[in-house]
Amino acid sequence: MVEARKRSGFAELLFSKQKEAEEEKKKKKRLQQGQVSRKLHVPKHIERPPYAESGVSPPWDDSFQIHDEAAVQRMRASGKLAAEVRDYAGTLVKPGITTDEIDKAVHKMIIDAGAYPSPLNYGKFPKSVCTSVNECICHGIPDSRPLEDGDIINIDVTVYLNGYHGDTSRTFLVGNVTPEVQQLVRVTKEALDKAIAICSPGVEFKKIGKTIHDYADRYKYGVVRHFVGHGIGRMFHSGPAIMHHRNNGPGVMLPGMTFTIEPMLTIGSIEEVMWDDNWTVVTADGSFSAQFEHTLLITETGVEILTAP
Repeated sequence: MVEARKRSGFAELLFSKQKEAEEEKKKKKRLQQGQVSRKLHVPKHIERPPYAESGVSPPWDDSFQIHDEAAVQRMRASGKLAAEVRDYAGTLVKPGITTDEIDKAVHKMIIDAGAYPSPLNYGKFPKSVCTSVNECICHGIPDSRPLEDGDIINIDVTVYLNGYHGDTSRTFLVGNVTPEVQQLVRVTKEALDKAIAICSPGVEFKKIGKTIHDYADRYKYGVVRHFVGHGIGRMFHSGPAIMHHRNNGPGVMLPGMTFTIEPMLTIGSIEEVMWDDNWTVVTADGSFSAQFEHTLLITETGVEILTAP
């Protein structure tokens, strides 16, 4: 009997060790910087935003961008193109492809459409799209690292077409992603959808943050505070600052206004670390982060998603 118990205890210990080893294998290694290739060429005939040559991003402007019908039509066109590029980029996502290859494909599609890739040289950002993998919260720079089975990647596309920017992002799954991380991605998308659903003339901007934060709390996810949605149009970034957490920020939505909502949720800490490239922002604890983003137009009766699929 004693000997049998000893054997049973040993078997349990062995099983426990094997399980620990399997769990350790499943853990993703921290993201590492790859090699960044040279900046891609934009043909001379393509209209450029003011910062394209200097690399100096304009200062934040608190004024809201409210558009007349002609400007709204241009915003619709830039939003439509941004959505098409985003969805095309998503078809490229698979284990083995590098984010640099995704950047090249995105760049070509944008310039072939006669538009400028808005991130390129904005504050000296070296690429045409942001690719944020796993624990990268935002502003990941495309590089030589191949995507791996079990990764997630946010692809953030902004285009400048006929003098107006359209901005959108989506988090894609790479191969076989754990149920825990799949849930994070799903809930982040749902949080954005719920926030969009409350948008209408006269609604306070702060209700966006409350809606997202309340929903994230149901799953015990962190809501990133440092990075916000923003007004968009002729300027890439302007007021209003759209906070995704509970806040007492001022302002209400008005017809003709365009802005983005782009929540970033984390499984763990919302504390962040910026890499020495001065762009890439990752979670301090290495926990995964997901993000979704749309450009919205407030209409006389509600809201229009300018970057819908």
